[in-house]
Amino acid sequence: MNHLQNIPLEYIIIALVGVVLYLIYYLFTKDSQYSRNIHSIASVVEELNRDIFYLKKQLNQAEEKLQMSKREMSDEEIYQEIERSVYDMLQPLSVNVKQLHERLHNLDMEIDARIASVESGVKQISIPSSIHGNDDEKVISLYKQGVSLDTISKELHISKPEVEFVLKINKIR
Repeated sequence: MNHLQNIPLEYIIIALVGVVLYLIYYLFTKDSQYSRNIHSIASVVEELNRDIFYLKKQLNQAEEKLQMSKREMSDEEIYQEIERSVYDMLQPLSVNVKQLHERLHNLDMEIDARIASVESGVKQISIPSSIHGNDDEKVISLYKQGVSLDTISKELHISKPEVEFVLKINKIR
């Protein structure tokens, strides 16, 4: 606590403002990265929708072919042809779904790691309860006696903002 008495309040405030600005910058850059990741996921979803459209189109064409050749094929042959067509259409879709799932899982893990990192950084920031611990009682006592903030500041050789800070911390003013 002694070493904090020698550090002016302005330096502590500047340091805290610097840390807050850094955290804002950090969150802004991470937000832009997340936006890029979400954009890539959106493009994969768009690609999946396109694949579904083409698969439906191919399915309709296959159904038309089957209806034309139905008279020529047995029920078992029709069933096998449908199975083959469905498998061929679902294979690319399955691959895309797996890729999307993988990307989502990686993004989720990255977000969790970054949130934990930010939380641990915020936990390390602490604000001192008082600048001059031994002067707190003097400041409070003089203020309760009706002495002005300027006079208290001059008498105890501390700045007026420090006097106000002590009063605010002790919920007197």
